[in-house]
Formats: sequence, C-alpha cells, structure tokens
Amino acid sequence: MSQYLSSNEAAALLGVSRQTLYAYVSRGLIAAQSVDDDPRRSLYPRDAVQRLAEARRRGRRPKEVARSALDWGVPALESAITLVRNGRLSYRGRDIEALAGEASLEDVAALLWGCRREEAFPDIAPAMLPGYAALLPFYRDTPPTEALPALLLAAADDGDTAQWRRKNADFSASCGGLVRQLFAAAQQTEPSSEPLHRQLAQSWGLDDDGADLLRMALVLCADHEMNASTFTARCIASTGASLRAAVLGGLGALSGSRHGAMTTRVESFWRGLGDAPLRPALQQRLASGEDIPGLGHPLYPLGDIRARILLERVLPRFPEAHALIAEVRALTGQEPSIDFALVVLRRHLRLPEGAAFTLFALGRSVGWIAHALEQAEQGQLIRPRAVYTGPEPLADA
Repeated sequence: MSQYLSSNEAAALLGVSRQTLYAYVSRGLIAAQSVDDDPRRSLYPRDAVQRLAEARRRGRRPKEVARSALDWGVPALESAITLVRNGRLSYRGRDIEALAGEASLEDVAALLWGCRREEAFPDIAPAMLPGYAALLPFYRDTPPTEALPALLLAAADDGDTAQWRRKNADFSASCGGLVRQLFAAAQQTEPSSEPLHRQLAQSWGLDDDGADLLRMALVLCADHEMNASTFTARCIASTGASLRAAVLGGLGALSGSRHGAMTTRVESFWRGLGDAPLRPALQQRLASGEDIPGLGHPLYPLGDIRARILLERVLPRFPEAHALIAEVRALTGQEPSIDFALVVLRRHLRLPEGAAFTLFALGRSVGWIAHALEQAEQGQLIRPRAVYTGPEPLADA
C-alpha cells in the first residue's frame, strides 16, 4: 500500500470534494507534495488524510485537529536555515545536491552558522579535559547512542553562556570546538584540527574514496528542518541553557528508534535476512505484519533526495544492497530513506556497526547548533499550551 494518495483518493477518504481538500491544504491541515513530472499534480500523505478523516468522523472541527496535531503538522517556528520543498532540500538557499558534491561539513557549518570557516575551525584544536580522558576506558564497547552524550558531557567546557548573542570569531570557534569535541568522542580520541571527515576516515582505515563518501554523508545529514531532535535543541536553547546542553538534547532525541536510531532497526532487519532467498524472505516478513524499516519519508513522496544522492555513489559498487533495494521497491513501492542509505554505506565501507548512527549524529550536530543560535537570536521561550482532555476539576463541596 502506497504512503501517498492522489487528490481523488484523498477527497474520497475524507468524504469531501476536491475543492474542500484544496482548502484544507491551504489552511495547513494536510501537506501536499507536487510531482516532478507534472507540477499541477499533487500527492497527499495517507496517514495525515486518515487522521483528519477520523477526526471528522468524531465530530472534531479541522481547526481543532490542526491545533493538536504535532505529527507532521503545520510549521511551528520560523527559520531561515533549511527548506524542504517539492522533493528538494536546501541549506540557506544552497541546493543539497551541489553541496554534497563538493562541500565539507566545515563548509556547511560556516554556511549554517553565518560565519567564516576559518573562524569556526581554526588550526588549533580544543584541549582535552581531564574528566573526558578519565571516562574513555569506560566507554570502549558502549553503543554510540549512549557513549556520545556521556563523553561530550565530559569533553566540552560551556564557558560563558552569555556569549549566545555575540557574533564574533571567538564564539564561532567555540561552536566549531564543540563539534570537534563530539567527533573526538565518537572516535574516543583527543580532539583534532584535521578535516572532520578525514579524522573518521583515518580512524576507520579508509582510503580517499571512502573519506569522500563520509564527507558526503555528513553533509547530507547536517540539517533537515524542524525534526524532533532539532525542535528539542531549539527548546533547550530558548531557555538560555548552554550550547552544549542544546546539542546533548539533540543527541537524546536522535537516539530514539523513530529518529536516528532507525539505523539500528535497519541493521537488525538486514541481519535477520541471513542467507535465505531474498524475495521469499521479504514476502514472509510483510505477510506476518512486520514492516521494513527505513523506507519512505513524508516530506519526499517520490523518495528521499538525501538517500538518492548517497546511493547513486554506493550502489554501483555494492550488488547485494542494489538487489535488496530493488526487491523492496518491487514489493512495497517505497524508496529508501537516509537511515537505510547510511546503513548501506556502513556495510559497503565495512565500518563497525553503529557507525551509521554516528555519522547521522555527527553531521546533524552542526544543524542543532545553527538552530540553537537562531532560536537564541529570536529571543523567544518555546512554551506551547496543552489542549486539556482530562476530567474537569471537582466543584467545592
């Protein structure tokens, strides 16, 4: 079953005319995605249409649904950082495909933070704090979802949080230093001033081609608008907490299985296929009601552009993954998401398991910082109200 509906299908499910469907779209109740080969045709997320249809059957007004729907709902915050529109992705107006082809994560960080690269990433590496060095032996065999927050907590010095609104080279360097500390924590080494993707390539024993694939993956993961981890980072920044606290909050949200740790589910799925014939194994899984993780994305009806860019480089050299994705596409009609693509990359390069999540977290850290800075500049505390659905207070006897 496809994740998306045509306008006729969506209108029929809602029990309304197409004109009413278009009115719902204009009011932000349902997102519409245009189709590349026909800009006049749109697709609608099946889940969102079903939720609205159920709400209408229960007698709730569409405005009330919009107010309470946080799952792929209407935009909640203004941002000038990242745009996802019509199947494309851009950072501050720069198309992701061009950036993935040549930019480093340092370049993208400078773009997102609004500073010069040399300000954010000077030649001098940040110092390794004693607490960080003391913790390293205890996290040698710990999954990155647990090790990264603990080591970053010990590695970085918050410094003066009043610097939040100071646009100067020193503060840019503190942002870059935090990213370098996180990269050191991922490798469990001292912080380095070497290019970020080359640090990882050296740690994982990769050649120049492998290093370039890491560079591309990090850039593709750098930001993705108002996802759960980014919203968490912005909420924390809005309280006036430190930059490190915002990044730690982002890491915590990313570790969930419906976000960055989706890569762990993809790894488990792939491992479970074993050596059995591919199509029967997939058919059996689907017939038993189990899903195939890491497929589809509500913002990309025709396929996640980040995954497509990465897989175009990897699949010609990885026949096993090419065959798996072809069978999955034939059975489900869905395309891989970035989570699936990162696992493909991890297996292609023979990196340690958990490296897919690590790449996601390291790349996304520059986006969390960008959003934290933007939120601090806006100066607003993020504090939504709840729509209370519990019992009414008891009257005094």
